[in-house]
Amino acid sequence: MRDPGAIVIGAFWRGAVPAAIAERPQPVRGLLFLGLAAAVAVVVAVVHLVTIGGGVTPPVPMVIQAIITSVVVTFFLAIVWGGWPWSLVHNKLVAGVGLLVTAYVVNAVLYSVLFNYEFAKGAPFYQPSLDPGGLFNAWDVTVFAVTALAVMFLFLHLDLWPLTRFGSVMRQPVLGIVWTLATVVIGGALFWVGTRGLGMDAPVFLVRVPIPFIFGSVILLNMLQGSLFRGMRQPVKGLVGAAAAAVVGSLLALGYALLMPLVTGELGSGAPGFDAELWLANALLAVTFPAMAWAGDFFGLWPLAARGPAPEAGRQAEPVAVDADRAS
Repeated sequence: MRDPGAIVIGAFWRGAVPAAIAERPQPVRGLLFLGLAAAVAVVVAVVHLVTIGGGVTPPVPMVIQAIITSVVVTFFLAIVWGGWPWSLVHNKLVAGVGLLVTAYVVNAVLYSVLFNYEFAKGAPFYQPSLDPGGLFNAWDVTVFAVTALAVMFLFLHLDLWPLTRFGSVMRQPVLGIVWTLATVVIGGALFWVGTRGLGMDAPVFLVRVPIPFIFGSVILLNMLQGSLFRGMRQPVKGLVGAAAAAVVGSLLALGYALLMPLVTGELGSGAPGFDAELWLANALLAVTFPAMAWAGDFFGLWPLAARGPAPEAGRQAEPVAVDADRAS
């Protein structure tokens, strides 16, 4: 998935910080932002590999899932919370770094408390010393987190309706609290229906429901800049946009699945390895999703569009940041 450093650049800094990079013409601007994000990602990957992963190579699932949830946490802090309380800091460079560090600290706490890998005892990668022994099955936590992120994107389709109907809510940190609770409750309900009610394995649910929806949402909100249904009013606009995102994302996921045998050969689907599901999740959110986000956030859709920020999250999160600034 898109790494936390890139989220800070696109959603919190909105491509305007550091100024030495933001003031450069395209494509130099995009390349420099890409280099900055890559440098942060390398440092973070090494730290995760040495700490959570115990220095084991290739990286064990603990490292991969911890990094996945760090992306979710950063999205929530940067968009749902509008960067609060770092949004109150005048120096945006310092604020962005603080936000990034906060995201990793929060994620480390959640990982220690929630993740449990007891189900993997006997697997080649399993080591008791690497298992945080948290409260819940690690797969369930990961999939639930991504499902909550999908609900966050649903609210972005809706331009935060119906929260915008309550003026007292549209101010940080109240907005962050209410929006987070809403995503957790709705995301939890969807996760329960899919994995418990319909009996889908968590990884299967992941690649059939939240990941295609997020993928489609990135296309509509980032690449197309929310232009398809701009003439509609909320909540119809948001519901139609969300439905379109689900259809587009599902069709593209199906296309990737059909291409899978040509790229890697046949992979097994379902338990115990979920190889096909993991390949599809990586193809959609670990490769294509970041590439599209970089095209919008770093390159401003250059050379297809004139220079300018086009982040799906940055554009949608702007009212959140404005309210946080007013609160200061």
